[in-house]
Amino acid sequence: MYASRLAITDLLVLIWVVFGVQIAWFGLDSADATVRASRSDLAVSYTLISLIIIAAWMLLLAVYGTRGPRLLGTGAEEYKMIVRASLRLFGSLAIVAYLFQIRFARGYFLIALPAGILVLLFSRWMWRQWLGANRSAGQHSATVLLVGTATSVTQIGLELARVPSAGYRVVAACVPAGRAGAILPGTGIRVHGPLDTVMAALAATGADTVVLTGSSGLTPMQIRELSWGLEPGRHHLVVAPGLTDLGGPRINTRPVAGLPLIHVETPRFEGGKRFAKRAFDLIIGGLLLLVLSPVMAVTALSIRLVTAGPVLTREPRVGSGGRPFTLLGFRSADARRAGARRRRFGLDEFPQLFSVLAGTMSLVGPRAPLEDEVAGFASLEHRRFLMKPGMTGLGELYEQSALPWEERLRLDMYYIENWSIMGDVIILWRTARAAGGRSRGRTRRR
Repeated sequence: MYASRLAITDLLVLIWVVFGVQIAWFGLDSADATVRASRSDLAVSYTLISLIIIAAWMLLLAVYGTRGPRLLGTGAEEYKMIVRASLRLFGSLAIVAYLFQIRFARGYFLIALPAGILVLLFSRWMWRQWLGANRSAGQHSATVLLVGTATSVTQIGLELARVPSAGYRVVAACVPAGRAGAILPGTGIRVHGPLDTVMAALAATGADTVVLTGSSGLTPMQIRELSWGLEPGRHHLVVAPGLTDLGGPRINTRPVAGLPLIHVETPRFEGGKRFAKRAFDLIIGGLLLLVLSPVMAVTALSIRLVTAGPVLTREPRVGSGGRPFTLLGFRSADARRAGARRRRFGLDEFPQLFSVLAGTMSLVGPRAPLEDEVAGFASLEHRRFLMKPGMTGLGELYEQSALPWEERLRLDMYYIENWSIMGDVIILWRTARAAGGRSRGRTRRR
C-alpha cells in the first residue's frame, strides 16, 4: 500500500515538473523538436516528448527498485537509487538524441533533470516523515520474533528499539531454556518459550518475521527446517549476524558452496574518498561562508560594542592524525567550555568555517577532543583521528546531556567507518533542522 502511494506521488511530481518546465520554457504555445530521419526532417511535439520522459522516468524508478520494501523508511539507499535512475534516464536520452540527430532545446532538459530529482527527493522525504511517525507508534512495521541466546536477543532487541523508523517491532523472543512469560532484563521483551517453540510462538503472537541472532543456538538443520515451515508470502526469515555499526556499502553477501558468506570490506579513507570529502568541504563550506558572512560580521560587531576583549576564542584541540589545532568560536561560547558543554551548529561556531576552508576541520566529522582528554584515550578511541574533526556530526544530533561517552564514541566510529557524501548531506540537513527547532523553542519560551 505504501509503495502504491509512492508510485502515485512520483507520477504526480513528474507530471508537475516536466510539464511545468515545458510551459515555463516554451509558454502555452505548442513547440516541436526536430528529428532528422534519413533525408527529411520530422517535427515531434514537445508534449509527446514530455509524456515519453515521464513514462520512461517512472519505468526506471521501478526498475531500480526505488519503491522496494527493503529500501523504504531508513538509510540513504532509497535516495541514491532515485538519483541513479534519473541520471541513467537523461544519459540514455542524450545518447538517443545524438544517434538520431534530435535537436532538443537544451534548457528544457537542463532544468527538468535537477528539478525532477530535487522534487522527487523532497516528496520521498515527506513520505518518510509520515512513515517514521507511524512506525514510532508501532504501525506499518514488521512484527518480529527474536530467536537466539538471551544475550544476543537482548542486544538485537535494544538496537531495533533504538531505531523504530527501520520498521521492526519486537513482540516476543525464544531463548534456550526460556520460561514462558519471563521478561528479558532491560528490554521489556517477553519470552514465549524455548527454541523448539518458534512455530507455536509465531501462531500465538501473530509475528510475521523471524530474526535469528548471531548466536541463535540452532543447528544448520534446525534453521533449514524452520525456513521450510514458514508460510511463503506471509512469514519472513532474517539472519542478524554478530556485526553492528556497519554501513550497507561495506557489506556484500556471496553464496559459496551453499554458504551465504558475508564479506565485510575493511574501511579505507584515502584516495578518491579523501578528495571527494575535501571538495565537498570547500564547495559547501565556501558557499556557507559567503551566505553567513553578513551574520558573522554583525555578531562580531555586537560582541565588540557590548564587551571588551577579543571577538574570537581560541581553544587548543586535537585533530586529524593527533595533530593539535586551534578551535575558533565567538566569545559568547566561553560559558559552555567545560564538562557537558553543549555544542550546536549556531552562531558561536560559524568562525569554524575558516578552519574548514583552511583544511584543519571538516563540515561533518567526529568531535575534536581537548588535549587532556586524549591522554586518557584507549587504542580504539585513537581511530577518531583518522578523519578531521567536524563542525557537526552524528553525536551533535543528540542532546549531549542524554548521550553517554560510550554512545558518542560508537557514533563517531560508525561515521568514520561508513562515511559517504550522502551521509554528510543528511547530517548537515538534520543539524540545520535541529538548530532551527531549538531557535523556535527559545522564541516560544520567551
